Amino acid sequence: MTYCVGVLVEEGLVMIADTRTNAGLDNISTFRKLHLFNAPGERVIMLASAGNLSVTQSVLSLLREGVDDVEGQPPEKLEDMPSMFKAAQLVGRAVRQVGKIEHEGFERANLRFEVSLLLGGQIGTGEMRLFMIYSAGNFIECGKDSPFLQIGEHKYGKPILDRAVTSRLDLYDALKVALVSMDSTMRSNLGVGLPIDIAVARRNALTLEVDHRIEAGEPYFHDLRERWSAALRAAHRAIPRPPYGPQAAK
Repeated sequence: MTYCVGVLVEEGLVMIADTRTNAGLDNISTFRKLHLFNAPGERVIMLASAGNLSVTQSVLSLLREGVDDVEGQPPEKLEDMPSMFKAAQLVGRAVRQVGKIEHEGFERANLRFEVSLLLGGQIGTGEMRLFMIYSAGNFIECGKDSPFLQIGEHKYGKPILDRAVTSRLDLYDALKVALVSMDSTMRSNLGVGLPIDIAVARRNALTLEVDHRIEAGEPYFHDLRERWSAALRAAHRAIPRPPYGPQAAK
């Protein structure tokens, strides 16, 4: 299981992803799921992946080496795309190409072809954008009314994002909220876990401002987890008890 979230606010983009993968209770490994395709001053691109590990690795290899499913056209790499929309189209084509290659083998093994990706960033003078690409290769784009997208085990972290994230949120407050949503997911699903990779890019800077891995025992993340738990307990105590039951008639 995986949890990845991208938050696009007016100041820039935040992307975080856990690194835990498992193929059964006794086969747990760590693999990077947040991948960077950057050329400082020219482009900053982040790609987070969820789903079958072999599929996501094949898609990433195609994006680096070239997608050649368009007849008569040379292979195209993610690093050469002229816009984020074209980049999202290329990722979708890579997913479909891997699907064509692996479809028969997946059917024989009775496995689902399952992959989803978050693609965010900025190329040149174009807009900073954030997309979610599905297993069919189609995609949707993040908007101002819902300035975040999630893949993987999203249900535990979504209520926090729904309540706290707006397009005008400070960039590092967006990172903080995203980390709280990650902590909530980790507490509710053992399939999501440390280390956590984080990346932050400021709009029009065309370079990464943060590229960091949070390891187990890191003081800030430990403090964030404790403070969030304490804040929830305090909020629970501060809310009046429901006016129902035998006490309500008195």
